[in-house]
Amino acid sequence: MRNEVNEIKVSYCEKLGVIDSMPLTDSEQVAKLLYDNWDGNTIGLQETFKVLLLNNANKVKGTYQVSTGGINAALVDVRILFAVILKTLTTHIILAHNHPSGTSRPSENDKEITRKIQKAAELFDVRVLDHLIILPHGDYFSFSDEGLL
Repeated sequence: MRNEVNEIKVSYCEKLGVIDSMPLTDSEQVAKLLYDNWDGNTIGLQETFKVLLLNNANKVKGTYQVSTGGINAALVDVRILFAVILKTLTTHIILAHNHPSGTSRPSENDKEITRKIQKAAELFDVRVLDHLIILPHGDYFSFSDEGLL
């Protein structure tokens, strides 16, 4: 029997200057940023769930694609989501996913995963600022603006 274990390394490499970027201040600004960086070839095809990682000044550290799903759902593994959030020492997050159907209203599953993530975030002192549903033509729904967050 060997007394060796695997070494686990955690890393985060900042390529763009977060300090020099402008803080995000409203859902319209966030929706535009997300839409402009979404894959235009798949936004109307299949659901994708992403997280926008922010520092405590609401400046973007980066974005992470948590999952890619089917036509009307994307499974979110909260453990993977928080592995990324904790690895990047993120203090604020904005959740986002697309609705290929063009329907802006959140489903019950959308509301439930938001509550689940919020509950987990509280344990790590991470603030969930919003959850946006991005539509293929650029419109959006904001949980925060609609009082659901």
